[in-house]
Amino acid sequence: GACVIFFSLTMKLVVFLAVAAHPAAAFQSPFRILQKPQAALNALQRFAPPQQQQQHQPAAHLQQHPQLSTTRGAAPLTRVYSSSTAVEEKKKGFPVDVPLMLYFFFWYLGNYYYNISNKMALKAAGGAAGFPFTISTLQLLVGAIYATFLWVAPDSRKFPTVTLKDIVKLLPVAFCAAGAHASSVFALSAGAVSFGQIVKAAEPAFAAVLGSLFYGKSISKAKWLCLIPVIGGVVLASVKELDFAVSALVSASAANLFAAFKGNENKKLMDTAGLKDRLGSVGNQFAVTGILSFLMSLPLLIALEGKKWSSFVDTLTSTPAVLNNLLLSGAYFYAYNELATMTIKKTNAITQSVANTAKRAIIIIGVGIVLKEDLPMQKIIGSLICIAGVFLYSTIDTLIK
Repeated sequence: GACVIFFSLTMKLVVFLAVAAHPAAAFQSPFRILQKPQAALNALQRFAPPQQQQQHQPAAHLQQHPQLSTTRGAAPLTRVYSSSTAVEEKKKGFPVDVPLMLYFFFWYLGNYYYNISNKMALKAAGGAAGFPFTISTLQLLVGAIYATFLWVAPDSRKFPTVTLKDIVKLLPVAFCAAGAHASSVFALSAGAVSFGQIVKAAEPAFAAVLGSLFYGKSISKAKWLCLIPVIGGVVLASVKELDFAVSALVSASAANLFAAFKGNENKKLMDTAGLKDRLGSVGNQFAVTGILSFLMSLPLLIALEGKKWSSFVDTLTSTPAVLNNLLLSGAYFYAYNELATMTIKKTNAITQSVANTAKRAIIIIGVGIVLKEDLPMQKIIGSLICIAGVFLYSTIDTLIK
């Protein structure tokens, strides 16, 4: 009963956050005709009510000069006025930005299945004592292969025209992405998925501190206070964690640190006009970053688990659960992270952290049930407090205005 209530509240919170994350985008038309002014006018002219076009007559100076009303430029003046009225009528309907909502939905769904397949691969390979860094690196390899396929396949994705200097600019994001992924996979191998996700739910605190210290972002006092229940909820949920491990706590916190840096650096890249044009698309940006992350993860694999490579190969060939879940988790990881990168284009780094936290609430319950992890009432209450803190964090500045 408590799990059902928590899941229901979480779903409502997710929908709210998806809309509150970027109000201006959430209430645009899904067809986004206003992004191109001339195309918008042409489209709206077809839908403008005839009676409005008759009511709004040309200005007096046009009536005094009939020749102007018959010129090529006169008619659009009247139509533009009618079109603006039609735009106002469209806004009154509050249409939802369907692509934005789909980004959030499939981002959450992909992450849900990633956590299940990732945990199953780690357990089948021996957990934290097995090959967590090897698995995390090969998951990135699966994404790199898929990204390369999209470039090679006809009529799929245009190859980016990046320069060496562009690659250098992408390195900080790639390094943070590699660090966040490796730390997260190790945390989930050392403890329960629910525990790792609860710790990672404190990511807004890391994003706020790093944004304030290194990126010149201003955080209100009210938001700082909202971080108290976020962190307190994590502590409460962790007190009686049956699958507690210090290594899981430390590595999950390290993942938060890397993820917060990555979010801010990713946003900076999005705002770089020249680089964005040469990349060609958000998908290309994530693809290039993913390939660089894989290359940066190789030294970590060699240093920590290089000596166990032959043992890993034996496990991979003799245990189908490892191979199958490794491939699935790599595909899910690439897919949901590319969608997450697309949401950054519409939102900001801290908003993405908030959305990440709402997503983790679903993972805590959903994955916990599927994998039969321990979900005592104290953990659920701690999770609710954490999510409530994140909810306040995302809305407090608007509420106190």
